[in-house]
Amino acid sequence: MALKKTWTVYLIHHSHTDIGYTERQDKIMRYHCDFIIQAIDILNRIHAGEEKKAEGFVWQCENFWQVKNFYENASEEYIRDFEMYVRTGEIGLSGNYLNMTELVSAEVLDSRIRMAKEYGERIGHPVTSGMCADVNGMAWGYGDALYENGVTSFFTCIHPHHGMFPLYMKQQPFYWETPKGKRVLVWNGDYYHLGNELFIAPHGGNTYQIRDEYHEPFISHMILNRSSENTDQMEWEIGQKRLERYLENLEEESYPWNFIPFMVSGCITDNAPPSAAVAERVNEMNQRYNGQITCKMVNLEQFFDSVKEQCKEIPCYRGDWNDWWADGVGSTPAAVKVYLDGRRKYDICEKLGEEEGEREKALKEEAAENMMLYAEHTWGYSSSVIEPWESLVGSLEWKKASYAVNGNSAASKWLDRLLAKKGEISICRDKGQRYRIINPHNVAVKDGVCLYIELWEYVEGIRYDTEIPIEVRDCVTGEIIPSQIHMTARATAVEIMLTMKPKEERIVEIRLASQRKTVTYENRAHVGAEGVADLLEDGMRKDDGCVETPYYQVLFDQEKGICSVKDKLWGRELLRNGMADAPFSGIYEVTGMNGDAREIRRSMGRNRKSTATKRYHSVLENIGIVERGDVYTAVQLSYSLEGCRFYTVYLKIYEEMRKIEARVRIHKDSVWEPENLYIALPFTAGEASVSYLDKTGCVIRPGIDQLPGSCQDFYLLQNGVVWEQEGRIVTAAFKDAPMAVFGDLKAAPVRLCSGEDGDRNREPLYSWVMNNFWETNFKADLGGFYEFTYTVRTMEGKNPAEALEICEADNEGLLAFYIEK
Repeated sequence: MALKKTWTVYLIHHSHTDIGYTERQDKIMRYHCDFIIQAIDILNRIHAGEEKKAEGFVWQCENFWQVKNFYENASEEYIRDFEMYVRTGEIGLSGNYLNMTELVSAEVLDSRIRMAKEYGERIGHPVTSGMCADVNGMAWGYGDALYENGVTSFFTCIHPHHGMFPLYMKQQPFYWETPKGKRVLVWNGDYYHLGNELFIAPHGGNTYQIRDEYHEPFISHMILNRSSENTDQMEWEIGQKRLERYLENLEEESYPWNFIPFMVSGCITDNAPPSAAVAERVNEMNQRYNGQITCKMVNLEQFFDSVKEQCKEIPCYRGDWNDWWADGVGSTPAAVKVYLDGRRKYDICEKLGEEEGEREKALKEEAAENMMLYAEHTWGYSSSVIEPWESLVGSLEWKKASYAVNGNSAASKWLDRLLAKKGEISICRDKGQRYRIINPHNVAVKDGVCLYIELWEYVEGIRYDTEIPIEVRDCVTGEIIPSQIHMTARATAVEIMLTMKPKEERIVEIRLASQRKTVTYENRAHVGAEGVADLLEDGMRKDDGCVETPYYQVLFDQEKGICSVKDKLWGRELLRNGMADAPFSGIYEVTGMNGDAREIRRSMGRNRKSTATKRYHSVLENIGIVERGDVYTAVQLSYSLEGCRFYTVYLKIYEEMRKIEARVRIHKDSVWEPENLYIALPFTAGEASVSYLDKTGCVIRPGIDQLPGSCQDFYLLQNGVVWEQEGRIVTAAFKDAPMAVFGDLKAAPVRLCSGEDGDRNREPLYSWVMNNFWETNFKADLGGFYEFTYTVRTMEGKNPAEALEICEADNEGLLAFYIEK
């Protein structure tokens, strides 16, 4: 050993929470309750003098969900002991609720982290530290959620598989300045099982990231399986050499401190139990190194006390910690759509601001908990990709989806109860066609809203059908509101357009039209005897080549589809020069497997594809106007695309507002090979426009407002993307598929964010709707029917944050419901 320093090694012993990766979700919940009980038992035996070799044992709860789960299942005696050991520092608390993706909304996230704050206050032990393991980042707004709930120190131990730590260097502290200007002290740590690779957990060692002379013999089972004596001796040998080499390397790299933290699990698995043998090994190592290396088990608070004491010059960085692992949501697009619908309903309920009774509070809590559990980072069982037929794989997939379904159901029931307070009635035989319309948003909205006439309804005593003329009237002003009908499976949708102030409510009714306009014949030359209107006329065109409104001119090309979108008020093109793909067209990628589902995916690294990936672009097959009226014109574009049975774009171009809505409808083939599906969104506010997007609790400029060394290839959005230039704003709201990709789709060396990457910020945008590339726990089968909705608008007089609020309103819509006559 050639160490120059005297080292302190801090060991944080925890169990990584991965709900559904190693076992069914309900079993994992039971495990984590029992792991805390096991830790208490170990401490009780130590204090009773029964396990003197394990003195110094400390257990760290990785997240507060573990503690909540423990309280729901443990006895009063264990709860008493738990609180006692928290106060003595032998059990540590974490203010983080779970290891999350950025699907979660800021409101739901805050409600869960607040639980840890309130718990600490209740037991007289404030929760000031938190940790996350495995995940490769979190939205910038996460920092504010932590800080505002008292968590001012945060330990991250990321997993650089298909990802990477930020700042180009791990094992270092930094202050993470939040969007609100607060500072959270972060330790940017190493891999969360590194302590196991150093064999600090007896019979819990591993070889994964460390590639030394022991790596190949270990994975080929040539060592550690000869005899128990041989195993123990080899663990000692491997552990000592690896630890000493790790510390020597830190010295060679001029690492400035004489301490280092490692996370360690009791066994080499996620969801691992505690092990008293870790403390025994620590005590053995201290005897072996005789002060040259001192190992100490600590909790998070104790570790950060040492950081604050020893690290005097800590740099500060401001920006988003973009998550490399956010793309798991693309492997379950159907369940994610259900989740997003529930998330929108939850947000609408919050905006309605109605007084909540006990039942509403219970539904709100049920919705929030299920949304957290679905947005938690585990996206399936560990063999989902290599054994997609396994019963446990399918079972865990459905249970995971049930969190989205249950969260949506609870939010729906909560919303229904609040709407009932607003006067909503259930259907009845002679209910009439009177509706209350509410703008629940904090911004003014000009939008369409649908009123429904059920297929069995009578209007003013007449059995309704679409040939009977109707009109929509404002019940207060008497105004007749322009409307347009569209048949659905079980009702007629009557769409009207309204301009509504924030929180405004209006009452309207549908009634029979007072007059029916009938035109039997016209003298103007517009249609021939065969009934085909194919003559070019003066005025605003509406045909297969052009749809024009007072605000937009949309041109169509018979090869690509949409080839131009002009804002007439600006006199400017909204599509990028030299765009590779038409708006809302599809791009499909697939990579041959050669029989090995795991290896081809592993070798893709951070690209999520390889140079062998085949890329296909959709080919336009047909185009035509399918609806025309006072509210909008609808154009249907039918494409052929590899990997899909059909690919259709239903495009609505509104007459009296600057809004275009596209519904992309896909029948996806079932394919086991790694694949990606993208939808092109080549919009821009100008060549120098700046892109903005919203993530959990923040608005960022991708490629600019990020931590150095973070991912800038793709992002998990909350609502949409904004392009801004010289006061002109173009928005694209993503309703159903929250992943966005900037830049060229080809595989290439990954360019990490420099913190000021304006070029990447201005690159083309794609909606990344599906992928199954991960080699372990993504859903392998993407086959099925899907619809993804996007809304594009133009505006002035708004800043990007305000424009993103309009994206949120576009996704959530106006509320319309039946009321009494």
